[in-house]
Amino acid sequence: MKVLKLSAQGLPQSWISLEEAVLHYAADEVRWEMGAEIAVFHGGHNAITGRQSVINVNSIIGTQGVPRINPFDLRPTLTNSKLFARDRNVCAYCGEHFHEEELTREHIVPLGQNGRDLWMNVVTACRSCNHRKGNRTPEQAHMALLYAPYVPSLWEDFILRNRRILADQMEFLMSHLPKSSRLHA
Repeated sequence: MKVLKLSAQGLPQSWISLEEAVLHYAADEVRWEMGAEIAVFHGGHNAITGRQSVINVNSIIGTQGVPRINPFDLRPTLTNSKLFARDRNVCAYCGEHFHEEELTREHIVPLGQNGRDLWMNVVTACRSCNHRKGNRTPEQAHMALLYAPYVPSLWEDFILRNRRILADQMEFLMSHLPKSSRLHA
């Protein structure tokens, strides 16, 4: 289970472990919290009062400090799992839905024709369509693209990089997605 760590201004910073979240709470770096309480940690007992320390961890925390991520400079890393999630496991050529192990990263302008391995030049394709297209552009192969590639936003990237997102975390992230995102519904 991961905690969504945000800047004090509300921009996603990282997915952190419960233990890392406890360190932020213990260091008094948590400025605000949202979502459900997902864990309770019990610490030592105070020598004077005898009371045990308790830290309640919420699923979303806003921490102090200068954000490490500038959303305008974001270039999310391209991985197959994020690509397939962006494209909802749908082949860009035949339109069929596939399991991840049946999919490939397909370069619209092939690397052999000076295409680049960038978000705007890749789509999800089933193995059959990728093989049929080969080292040709969609036009050369007479295979029309059913959807256009795009670079995921900061918010989309945080959804794409974590497969086990809690409902309240997903609701928070989804509320910030661009209207054009394929991650809606």
